[in-house]
Amino acid sequence: MSRDLFSNVVRSALFLFGIVGIVETIGFFFLQDWARSLVPWELNRMAGVFLSSICAASTFPMLWIALSREYAAVTGGAINFVILFSGFAIFSFGVFAANPRPPVFVFGVFSLLGCLFVLGLIPFGLRHPFQDERRVPAIVRISFFLFFINLSLAGVMLVLNRPNVFPWQLTPQQSVLYGWIFLGAAAYFLYGVLRPVWGNARGQLFGFLAYDLILIGPFLALLFGEEPFLLPNLVYYIAMLIYSGAL
Repeated sequence: MSRDLFSNVVRSALFLFGIVGIVETIGFFFLQDWARSLVPWELNRMAGVFLSSICAASTFPMLWIALSREYAAVTGGAINFVILFSGFAIFSFGVFAANPRPPVFVFGVFSLLGCLFVLGLIPFGLRHPFQDERRVPAIVRISFFLFFINLSLAGVMLVLNRPNVFPWQLTPQQSVLYGWIFLGAAAYFLYGVLRPVWGNARGQLFGFLAYDLILIGPFLALLFGEEPFLLPNLVYYIAMLIYSGAL
């Protein structure tokens, strides 16, 4: 397969996954039954909102890369998903070994296949130079490094099932899965620190903005609502959403 043909295949796949991601964003946000069936663990309202934000954060960089043809930006996103999917697969197969349930095994298999697929995209991204090689402002690079630190610390604590990391109490399964999501995102921002050009940073900023927009409303509603939450964690999280959205 020629390089141009393969690039077009990847571009089409990014468009397809982007459309699927938009549908999943809506499905998880409104906690539709079909969206619940995609995850073999308990999902409450806030879990659905959080997964919706993750789908949005993943979708918009893919659509931006497909539209702009900035194929070098695929690398950072692929590294993110390799970590996320590998963590999901390891956790799922471990849970299945202890308590065999077919949906958990299926989730693990799809996670493993996803990991292998995005792993193959890393060499594809590395073969392409960035079209927009202008360096990002220092504030963006410093912010990416701070995001990397915050996400890494939170991710490790969540994977280890440490309590009181999120603004609300998580189930053990949610804690581990969210932890791997954060660790993947941490690697994504670290790649942005190492490759501080606009061709790379735009996708990360689009993704974080989508994440912010999905979460800010429900988080503010949680702050002024009656559902139980951990106030310091919620205030800190809202402050991070406002900062990253402004960035």
